[in-house]
Amino acid sequence: MSDRTIAVVTTSRADYGHLYWPLRELASRSNIRLRLIVLGAHLSPEFGNTIREIEKDGFTISARIECLLSSDSDVGMAKTIGLATLSLADTLGSIRPDLLLLIADRYEMLAPASVALALRIPIAHIEGGEVSEGAVDDAVRNALTKMSHIHFTPTEQARRRVLAMGEEDWRVFRVGAPSLDHLVRRTLPSQTQLSEQLGLDLARPTIVVATHPVTLLEDTNAEADALFGALQQLTHQIVFCFPNADSGSRALIRRAQSFCQKQEDAHLFVNLDHLSYWGLLAQADLLLGNSSSGIMESASLTLPTVNIGLRQQGRERAANVLDARPLTDEILATIKRALSLSLSGMTNPYGDGNAGPQIARILAEIPLDDKLLLKRALPLGETTGWEPAR
Repeated sequence: MSDRTIAVVTTSRADYGHLYWPLRELASRSNIRLRLIVLGAHLSPEFGNTIREIEKDGFTISARIECLLSSDSDVGMAKTIGLATLSLADTLGSIRPDLLLLIADRYEMLAPASVALALRIPIAHIEGGEVSEGAVDDAVRNALTKMSHIHFTPTEQARRRVLAMGEEDWRVFRVGAPSLDHLVRRTLPSQTQLSEQLGLDLARPTIVVATHPVTLLEDTNAEADALFGALQQLTHQIVFCFPNADSGSRALIRRAQSFCQKQEDAHLFVNLDHLSYWGLLAQADLLLGNSSSGIMESASLTLPTVNIGLRQQGRERAANVLDARPLTDEILATIKRALSLSLSGMTNPYGDGNAGPQIARILAEIPLDDKLLLKRALPLGETTGWEPAR
């Protein structure tokens, strides 16, 4: 195994929660020099300055890049990509890593991928091959797949999609979702600990709301009316989590703030570290909204989930996820059904919580030669390639 420098980009609390265990595993390997690049919402006071969580976890930060515009529009999103690209050109041009590791489907990830492509830096990509038809994330994810040289997919179906896009089979590894590693490798806070930490009574029936703007709609919050209409009719304790930094996020935050000010048993959290968030889901009765955590992680917690509207349309899901159109009555009826689900024996298609070690092992062992950078499309039916040592 040759020594190598691996750069990793994180832009928000969401992707950092997924990257935590791959980062831990990479940092523990003697042949890897880890370079962590932090940008976007991590450096924003509005979104909780989550860079402090990274520092608290003990990771060395190689570069901090300010690029998130103080904006609530699609133009702001587009300009953020441009600012990130300019800064990352200098950063990656200076570091010149042997590999760049990216994750998922956030629009900001187009910036490091584009820079790496120009600088001939091979890209490894986590969570390609999925489908989320109601957001720009879907197009971003597919673009990243075609720009990448190593693929770590969360499900077997996602692996087959990546292969169907013409990627050589030796580049594609089904490892599961790395966010599930938290549920296997960490001890979640108890109900008492979490209640004290958050100032909540989690012995009460509790619904967690994780909802984000729907970025393919002209009005990115068009589906929110039905959600808030349903929330007004519930008697549960409601816990909101801040949305992603997308077009329309500020309007959604203001609406959640107004709702919580009027409802004594409703609470809004700007930022929950990943352990507190998974602990909260473990104690909740239901997850409501359109977050990917309702699709990917909730099954491992046997947590009933009501997924609303377009944003996650097309994703694989376990039996705990029920879909509802953005209609108040339908959301309420689906919540009632979800709370009565029997989920014993359910399995999560997104893996078993062992993704981090697999990702680190492959990145530590894969040959760094011309074959990695020079991609070709396999003829149909042909299989060949490299396998990591066992």
